[in-house]
Amino acid sequence: MNSAISKADERQHNWDFTPLGDPRGYIDAHSLKELWFHTGTKCNLECDFCLEGSSPSDKRLLTPKFEEVKPFIDEALTMGVEQFSFTGGEPFLAKDIVKILDYASQFRPCLVLTNGTEPLVKRLDSLLELQAKNQYPVAFRVSIDSPDEQVHDVGRGSGNFAKAFIGMRLLHNHGFNISLARHMADGEDRDQVEQQYRDLFSLNGLPGDMNMVAFPDFLAPGSIADVPHITTGCMTKYQTQQQRENYMCANSKMIIKKDDQMQVYACTLVDDDEDYFLATNLANSMKKTINLKHHRCYSCFAMGASCSEM
Repeated sequence: MNSAISKADERQHNWDFTPLGDPRGYIDAHSLKELWFHTGTKCNLECDFCLEGSSPSDKRLLTPKFEEVKPFIDEALTMGVEQFSFTGGEPFLAKDIVKILDYASQFRPCLVLTNGTEPLVKRLDSLLELQAKNQYPVAFRVSIDSPDEQVHDVGRGSGNFAKAFIGMRLLHNHGFNISLARHMADGEDRDQVEQQYRDLFSLNGLPGDMNMVAFPDFLAPGSIADVPHITTGCMTKYQTQQQRENYMCANSKMIIKKDDQMQVYACTLVDDDEDYFLATNLANSMKKTINLKHHRCYSCFAMGASCSEM
């Protein structure tokens, strides 16, 4: 019993304070602009760098059904949500994804993160039906890790670079808005890398001004990275009030399904740490302070990283 209490106290201390005893930096939510849904860690690909550890057989996070997602969409609408976004895993492996998008896009724009390969292409006809009837658009962000086909395919499997571009062209040619997610290499020349992507867009008949979102290596779930700890002093010395209000955890939340329970987590990057489980409904989750303990929080602090396109 004493040991259990000690471990609980230690966990709370680690949540509130850095190893040196400084109060951790934190964010208080001020609004719910964007609500994310995790469609589970099942994916048709198995990339060794995946921050979710996704694979065809992975069940760390489960796939929710429409009936489990709908109450959160409804609650979010009462709270002024402006967009619904979906990530995975590969969202188009979720049985109910089109039904979910059909419902959500009646009320707000939607964004889906996808690898752009077979699961997406197989759902294209259904997406076109949805596009024709609903009031708000569904947009897609496709992952192209590198402008070098061989580099991309080393991580995602042979042929998947070409498949992803086929998926992007299909979406664009049918009038869907698309953007691109890419890896950010240490010491890269950002302008040069992005020009290489834009050259690819031109070759593939895609918009030259397509939005690109760059991410550092977030490491696998449960990793412990050697990054500086963020203190309350860091947040006030190096960041303005406006910067703090722009953190994803200040204006968004993510819904996951874990152990057969729908749960609200602080953001899209911290679902591997149970300290970021906030509540089982959105209203209660908005009352919780988010301490910047996770190593991925440092990317938000140091680089302004964000999964959002809002």
